[in-house]
Amino acid sequence: MIDALISSRTRIKLLLRFFLNKNSQTYLRNLETEFSESTNSIRVELNRLEDASLLNSFTEGNRKMFKANDKHPLFQEIHNILMKHIGLDRIIENVINKLGNVEKVFLTGEFAKGLDSPVIDLIIVGDVDKAYLLNLVEKAEKLINRKVRYLTFLSNEFITFSDTQDKFFHKSLLLWEKPISA
Repeated sequence: MIDALISSRTRIKLLLRFFLNKNSQTYLRNLETEFSESTNSIRVELNRLEDASLLNSFTEGNRKMFKANDKHPLFQEIHNILMKHIGLDRIIENVINKLGNVEKVFLTGEFAKGLDSPVIDLIIVGDVDKAYLLNLVEKAEKLINRKVRYLTFLSNEFITFSDTQDKFFHKSLLLWEKPISA
């Protein structure tokens, strides 16, 4: 879908890398390794995105680091388009609201790092109907043409798990949290 609008595969990869998770930051050589592409093609697209003020850059040691400009007026719209592109918007709408007492949902894995992947990894916290979840995930997979892997935790299990997995949660992205009622 998105490749019909944006002809550069490298630009699409960069948008996914930076605009799915606004905290994502990296440098040129790291992107070369992640994308398995030449530094020249990546540099051209980084410069275009930086010239358009969609990316900010800063120096860290001897590296020029890049990060999404989350203050850009189009940041949220680009983020939403990318969420639709990978199908997360439909998963959230179709799964979370019908599952039971869901407290939080985290995106982990490649997408949380801003990398495209055929697999969406989720962590769901709360008391959920697992049989219903399996049924909904199967439907969502057909709808979005991606595999969905998930872990479910009750609140107390999640606290124990997250305490022992700090590095893991540093690379995860909170997708949804139950509103606190007044």
